[in-house]
Amino acid sequence: MIKPTLLASFVAMALSGCAQFTNNHNADLIITNGEVLTINGSMDVIENGVVVIKDDKIIAVGGEELSEQYSAPKQIDANDGIVMPGMINTHNHLPMIAFRGLGEEGISNRLFAYFFPLEGEKLSRELIYNATKLGAIDLAQSGVTTYADMYYHMDEMAKATKEVGLRAVLGQTVIKFPVVDSKQPYGGIEYAESFIQQYKNDPLITPAYAPHAVYTVSKEKLQQINQLSKLHDVPVLIHVAEFPNEEARIKESHSASSPVEYLKQIGALDERVVLAHGIHLSANDIQLVKQADAGVAYNPMANAKGATGMAPAWEMYREEMRVGLGTDGPMSSNQVDLWRTLSYASTMQRLKHDDRTIMIPEQVIEMATIGGAKALHMEETIGSLEVGKQADIIIVETQSANMLPNYDPYATLVFQANPSNVDTTIVNGQVVMENRQMQTIALDDVRGTIDAMEADIKAFAKELAKKAIKSKSLMD
Repeated sequence: MIKPTLLASFVAMALSGCAQFTNNHNADLIITNGEVLTINGSMDVIENGVVVIKDDKIIAVGGEELSEQYSAPKQIDANDGIVMPGMINTHNHLPMIAFRGLGEEGISNRLFAYFFPLEGEKLSRELIYNATKLGAIDLAQSGVTTYADMYYHMDEMAKATKEVGLRAVLGQTVIKFPVVDSKQPYGGIEYAESFIQQYKNDPLITPAYAPHAVYTVSKEKLQQINQLSKLHDVPVLIHVAEFPNEEARIKESHSASSPVEYLKQIGALDERVVLAHGIHLSANDIQLVKQADAGVAYNPMANAKGATGMAPAWEMYREEMRVGLGTDGPMSSNQVDLWRTLSYASTMQRLKHDDRTIMIPEQVIEMATIGGAKALHMEETIGSLEVGKQADIIIVETQSANMLPNYDPYATLVFQANPSNVDTTIVNGQVVMENRQMQTIALDDVRGTIDAMEADIKAFAKELAKKAIKSKSLMD
């Protein structure tokens, strides 16, 4: 006869064995029933596709048969939606979301007469942290899983970004005058050193240097940053050719006919560099950027709003250069998501070239995903749905009125969709948003601090605008 205690032990062992068997999953998350845009080398589209995730990586992409080969404790039914790589915003100044909607009175010199004075008066560690949380929520809700940024107090931005759960390339700004995180000119170099050491091996944050521009950073400092970026193997983010005749504003003696030529002359143009804007590029400039294997962030919506020009994005795309899409800061396009930027990317180039056959939707989505990854030199890890890549994935629903009919998923995304159509956002294998509900942090958690921030800024910003509107344009 088996003793009761021994019987209980056998029962416990049996139940334990059953539990181990039923929980013997070979994946963590499976996405089913979606139209999968892989954005791989063949741009394969899989109807009724399945994506399988284990830990932080994609381990399988294919048809319905994968549902029988893999099991996971969590499954997401895409409900005939579009499953695609998370979008990549290659140029931003995210904390400026605190100032979104300001300076819209027709100010010609917004950068020096309005942006910089506003930042000088109101920026702080606390504002940067709280505004980044708001901006990161906005990004997550709109299907941007990775963004590149140039700003101040990047450790605060990194902390807020990780709380929301996004991926980011964060460039500590270096500039020739005192700013919020440095009382000394060029103090951003020292700040960046500390930031890089803190985040160099972080799974979500890629630290970087961000010299503001060739006309606000000296030759010696640009060269120093280039050498430090080599030493630490980190990116360099810089505004280049955003305004006409930038080479004329460079204080140092030089013979360059463009800011790109200048960077080449001083040895500061290489494969670690990401050029923001690149509007006023000559054919020679394009070749220099291509030869350097540098990346370019194309910001068509911000450039149109600021009347700064149309970048030669189609020419660079045809040259198979590293070109991604960006929004610029939330005072430049008033957006941090890429949805309206998608249509701008296409229509502005068609208008420029008087050719309705270029920048077709498939090419635009390519630019918003793997193109952004290439611009940031991250194409080996993100930008497409392929085995071994990080699980940065979004699901875009196709049941709303604005998404119907859906003959061509690329056209639907570029010309019909908006941020509210993003149903699910996954970054590094973590579900950040599902069924439009944030899973990491809620908007209500930051609403109080944003309301207080707005109340503090409003009166000063209004008076500043009255003075700034009299300032001469930077482009004159």
